[in-house]
Amino acid sequence: MARMTMIEAIRDAQDICMERDDKVVVFGQDVGYFGGVFRCTKGLQEKYGPQRCFDTPINESGIVGAAIGMGAYGLRPCVEIQFADYMYPAYDQIVSEAARLRHRSNKDFIAPLTIRMPTGGGIFGGQTHSQSPEALFAHVSGLKTVIPSNPYDAKGMLIASIEDDDPVIYLEPKRLYNGPFDGHHEAAITPWSKHELGEVPEGHYTVPLGSAAIRRAGSDVTVLAYGTMVHVALAAAEETGVDAEVIDLRSIVPLDLETIKASVEKTGRCVIVHEATRTCGFGAELAALVAHHCFYSLEAPMVRVTGYDTPYPHAHEWDYFPGPARVGKALLHVMETE
Repeated sequence: MARMTMIEAIRDAQDICMERDDKVVVFGQDVGYFGGVFRCTKGLQEKYGPQRCFDTPINESGIVGAAIGMGAYGLRPCVEIQFADYMYPAYDQIVSEAARLRHRSNKDFIAPLTIRMPTGGGIFGGQTHSQSPEALFAHVSGLKTVIPSNPYDAKGMLIASIEDDDPVIYLEPKRLYNGPFDGHHEAAITPWSKHELGEVPEGHYTVPLGSAAIRRAGSDVTVLAYGTMVHVALAAAEETGVDAEVIDLRSIVPLDLETIKASVEKTGRCVIVHEATRTCGFGAELAALVAHHCFYSLEAPMVRVTGYDTPYPHAHEWDYFPGPARVGKALLHVMETE
């Protein structure tokens, strides 16, 4: 076991896949010689050459379109969109082509591509570098959407994504890239070491897509979260003393509904946390599923703690994020409500 940052784990996953399978190719803006804006592909071009790890023009539609064609003809592209905010020019390719290719061709062609995107805020990147668009992908049939919260999952789920025959949207929370984020104000999160999330096995392994992880067992209330918000939820549970069961969804499509149901049926309460805006965020789908499957187990109304329905506030992003205080308030509220 080695201790890795999420950046190192993502880089290691791509290295292992490229070494095991010469059909795996990596490309995107600045991913070759420069090693990516966050250095997630550093050294791959030097090791595997510019035919397998290469730079592209600033053309997200072209990057994804080329990857779809490569996948249809037998390659396994792993492409980087420099920030999730930049994916909109490629959205038509993702939705109309990648997501539908296997179905519309009756499996004559597949789209085994992985699209990596840094997501969320925390770097003062402003409105065009900080969005959390996971709900836009979860809505599209034919796509899988993955959001790891720690280096172990980042590596194992990226390998699983690259080896998957369907297109996978792989969202990387920027606040977690370099290990524990101590933050400011109420945005502080819990260090890896406290929850033993930083140990990463060497070599090849996978984390199955669609399997949630219980990060903290509890009996009072279920907290559903993913990405950075898993650590915020853990901090909130510790600060309030509420015996919360914190579930890290890890992937939202496919979704591990059985783990969610078992937890809510046990606790009788549910708080849902995500960084994206509230209206039509993925938390709304989670709330609908819990209401449908666990209605008779609920002892209090569910509460969503999310980003606000406003354009991303560059100067006030720490106020925009759900922090331990906001999540803690929700935990205490559901415990007092019947």
